[in-house]
Amino acid sequence: MLIRFNVKNFLSFSERDNGKSQEFSMIAGKVRSKKEHVYDNEKIKLLKFAAIYGANASGKSNLVKAIDFMRDVVLSGFPKGHTDKYCKTNQDNIEKESYFEIEIMLGEKYYAYGFEVVLNRSKIISEWLVELTPNNIEGKLIFSRDIENGKYFFSKEFESKPFIKNLRVYADDVKNDNNVLFLNLMNHNKKDFYNENKDAVILKNVYLWIRDSLDINFPDAPISDYSYMSNTENIEEVCRIISAFGTGITNFELVDVPFEKVINSLPKAYTDKLITNLEDERVKLKNDKNLKKIGRFIRSDSDFFTIEMDRDSLIPLCQTIQFTHENKDILFSLGEESDGTIRILDLLEILISESEKTYVIDELDRCLHPSLTYKFIETFLQLASERNIQLIVTTHESRLMDFDLLRRDEIWFVDKKNSGESDIYSLEEYNARFDKKIDKAYLEGRYGGVPIFSTVFPIKEE
Repeated sequence: MLIRFNVKNFLSFSERDNGKSQEFSMIAGKVRSKKEHVYDNEKIKLLKFAAIYGANASGKSNLVKAIDFMRDVVLSGFPKGHTDKYCKTNQDNIEKESYFEIEIMLGEKYYAYGFEVVLNRSKIISEWLVELTPNNIEGKLIFSRDIENGKYFFSKEFESKPFIKNLRVYADDVKNDNNVLFLNLMNHNKKDFYNENKDAVILKNVYLWIRDSLDINFPDAPISDYSYMSNTENIEEVCRIISAFGTGITNFELVDVPFEKVINSLPKAYTDKLITNLEDERVKLKNDKNLKKIGRFIRSDSDFFTIEMDRDSLIPLCQTIQFTHENKDILFSLGEESDGTIRILDLLEILISESEKTYVIDELDRCLHPSLTYKFIETFLQLASERNIQLIVTTHESRLMDFDLLRRDEIWFVDKKNSGESDIYSLEEYNARFDKKIDKAYLEGRYGGVPIFSTVFPIKEE
């Protein structure tokens, strides 16, 4: 689960007045109500939901982009060429390091991983992984790199293990390389290393959490591939939830379609890649006797498809999912459903999935009626009370600012200062009374994060 995320000198996030990074935290505050919204193992209390508010261009999406940028760099390295995503409100920032750190819970332990980089040159300055312990403010070092001085350090535990020789070889390979993260290096072609050295597996587990458990979503991309619908055990539950949201959908069916229809519905660049991938999968099926079937989900603008191949025929079998409403004899494609219904279908994975993920969704309320947004969050919080799952959203929907729905510490704001820099802070800092109409106070500007308008069409004096 996510504990905290810190960022400095990225897009509209510069630094706080004390020089420290901007911080977003899922650590529960002093609120005593709605304890079912909190994961509590008696060592740490973590929120399972957070809503981030702010005016347009305040920096809400930039926070999501910062988390996504860090994830991309860890998994794929820096973008080709250099990036100008440093905070441009101060020209000096072009040569200053940018700071990214994420704190996570894995099992019953807690870790902080981060790096500093000069974005304008894609030059890594430092990198570290620390185990956080309750009695040690600084934590327990696992590894760190000082790239500018060509130095690296490992924990005493690692130093005492036989595999330290291997780690030193890997670290020596990149000790002066300011374009490569050590965490990335240690998760490429290292399967045998971790099989033989279980005590080093934390280097793998942190990487896998960032890759598999941190699910970041932007408004222009579908949240789900609808793979949850392929599990027949989910069908009744899926239909029940869809119907409860007032979409009118009562059931869905898998309908056979020709492969040509799939190809014609996708951009050419994607179809070329798909055909290549299918050829590779056909070879795998031929050569791997333990592999009986390969399947995938594909989403186009107006439809989505399942494609399966089995080792007997090696021919792609394609289906699309269509929906029935009150008349069970009439089927509707995804493109015939409303934008709001499609949005709910996109979000449904969060309610269905058993994965212990941290979902980050920019503009949750896009295409949703305010009551539907409220209902979705209410349903999520009911389900989350029995699951270790987190949902972090940006939104403009002020109706969620309801103490019957949310805790005070689940509400965050991003506000843009006159300098153009963004500040992020929690409603917890305001200690608002429980009887206060928070949504009204927010819209009146009490907590910041709302747009300030000038006259759009000046009145001409006669």
